[in-house]
Amino acid sequence: MKKVFIFLADGFEELEAIAPIDILRRADIPIVSVSLTDSKTVTGAHRIKVMADQLFSETDFSDNAFLVLPGGGEGTKNLAAHKQLNELLLHQFERNKNLAAICAAPSVFGNLGILSGKEATCYPGFEEKLVGAEISGQTVVKSENIITAKGPGVAIQFALKIVETLKGSEVAHEIAKQLIF
Repeated sequence: MKKVFIFLADGFEELEAIAPIDILRRADIPIVSVSLTDSKTVTGAHRIKVMADQLFSETDFSDNAFLVLPGGGEGTKNLAAHKQLNELLLHQFERNKNLAAICAAPSVFGNLGILSGKEATCYPGFEEKLVGAEISGQTVVKSENIITAKGPGVAIQFALKIVETLKGSEVAHEIAKQLIF
């Protein structure tokens, strides 16, 4: 199975990264955490240090099933400032491949024009940054090949939507049942 890549930038929202990593691994979906810094150790918004699997510079993204962006105010700024990541996201979008972002991170997609004509959601207050999107009040939205979600409180739902997309609703339901969700 192709891999899911989740990008960790300093200031990322820990729950929005760790919950998807955990849930996708429970579903036997290969997931690789990728540091956007020059170190595998990335510090989250609440000063929790996480060891990424790989550095961006050493990662081959050609065999991917999804590219995933966790939010967090500072983390999202760092995602948006990473030129190579933005090029990768645009390349993924142009090939109609799967993308997902939660909290403030859908704004990265909005700034790149990826959400134009799509339904999307984000952390309250970031809606104007979802350029060209039809704003949804739902907590998790799948619009074609793009999943967006509101924030840390829906990180499990967000991850389950990725599982559902890759492995079907039956597997997502089984994982949710195991989590007592």
